[in-house]
Amino acid sequence: MALANKVDRFLTLMNDRGASDLHLSVGRPPMFRLQGDVEPVRFRVLSNQDFVEFIKPLMNTEDWQRFRAKGDADFSYEVAGVARFRVNLFMQVRGYGAVFRIIPTRLMSFAQLGLPKQVERFCYLRRGLILVTGPTGSGKSTTLSSIIDKMNTEQELHIITIEDPVEFVHPNKKSIISQREIHTHAISFASAVQAAVREDPDVVLVGEMRDLETIRTALNAAESGFTVFGTLHTNNAAKAVDRIINVFPEDEQEGVRGSLAESLKGVVAQQLLKRKGGGRVAALEILFATSGLSSMIRDGKTAQITSSIQMGKSIGMQAMDDALWALVQDQIVSPEAAYEKVVDKSAFRDRLEEAGITITD
Repeated sequence: MALANKVDRFLTLMNDRGASDLHLSVGRPPMFRLQGDVEPVRFRVLSNQDFVEFIKPLMNTEDWQRFRAKGDADFSYEVAGVARFRVNLFMQVRGYGAVFRIIPTRLMSFAQLGLPKQVERFCYLRRGLILVTGPTGSGKSTTLSSIIDKMNTEQELHIITIEDPVEFVHPNKKSIISQREIHTHAISFASAVQAAVREDPDVVLVGEMRDLETIRTALNAAESGFTVFGTLHTNNAAKAVDRIINVFPEDEQEGVRGSLAESLKGVVAQQLLKRKGGGRVAALEILFATSGLSSMIRDGKTAQITSSIQMGKSIGMQAMDDALWALVQDQIVSPEAAYEKVVDKSAFRDRLEEAGITITD
């Protein structure tokens, strides 16, 4: 297979080896992220000239100059017959840097991802805000792609996705899918959400609720009767609620608590862990809206949300620490891997001790 650009050889090898990311950093050899660890590729230490030769051919002149001036850039790139990649460029002390993250081309089902059955409920909501949260690289986009694909397969809807960049490409099935990419089809997330509500949507996916205006417009859309999915970089449901409220000026926070109390329909918080024997597995916290949750948000008692999840097991809620404990009990992950991710380490250590499991910090 003929390769169009020099970097394609590394991206092809990355795909063949099952790596999730390729790191190019001047002053270091290329590195792959394999099963959570960063490992060097057998190649020389990269120079600025190497970097330019690898990256500049992937961009038009205007975008390359914008990167040089701004110091960072995001775009998607495809190696024909191999895979698509999400690319982030940046400047660092030694020179240029880049990260290529592989975008799986095959949409995966709930069963293939091992998602809890109760997550499917979010596919049938007809208004409100659903948050999918987790650290970078925790699989948020993959989970959302599965939710969107299920809706697309079963329901007649207009679904608009707003992403930076577009990752999973959804074919039109029963639904109409409109996918918009920031900088290519829209100036910003906020402006794209504002436009989306005028485009007769049923569902709007906001790829990243990263700033005040995007969060404000997403909340407004959810209050207006649309189903809005959004992502945040928080580790659990309580922190997701706090993050949304705290991004607003103090004099607006009381009103935002009221809006969020009415519009929030659920949170899926996830983290990825190393699976015993290789690969990775997701641990999910699941929160569904209840009248009690609305009161906690409205009254500023978000610290009680984790306890509310514990009490909501009978209706399908799941706390992060319980999800992690189940993975340990099923011998899917090591106790040490789970302990690193838990929220309440003291309580988790007690669980381990009761089960006769000893770990080292």
